[in-house]
Amino acid sequence: MTALPRTADLDLAPPPVRDPGARSQPLAAARIRRCTFRRLIAVDRASGRVYDVDCLYPDRAIPLPLGDVEAATPICNACTGSHIFRADED
Repeated sequence: MTALPRTADLDLAPPPVRDPGARSQPLAAARIRRCTFRRLIAVDRASGRVYDVDCLYPDRAIPLPLGDVEAATPICNACTGSHIFRADED
C-alpha cells in the first residue's frame, strides 16, 4: 500500500464553475465501504466540517493519511483485504 499526497486545503480552492445552460441531475454521494481499520477525524473549517480519513491497516500503530472522505473513497473501495471490512460489506 502506498501513501497518497493529501489534497489542498479546501478553503483555498476556488468553487467549481457550473455551466448555467447545462441540465444536470445531482449525483448520489459515493459510498465508502465500512472498514474496521479506518479512522475518521472531524476537522472544522470556515466552510464547514470535513472529515479526514486515516487507514490503520495492518497493525493499527501508524496511521496512513488518505485525505478527505471524497479522496479516500476510491482507495478504500479498491482495497482487497476482504477480512478487514464489516461482515455486511463482504
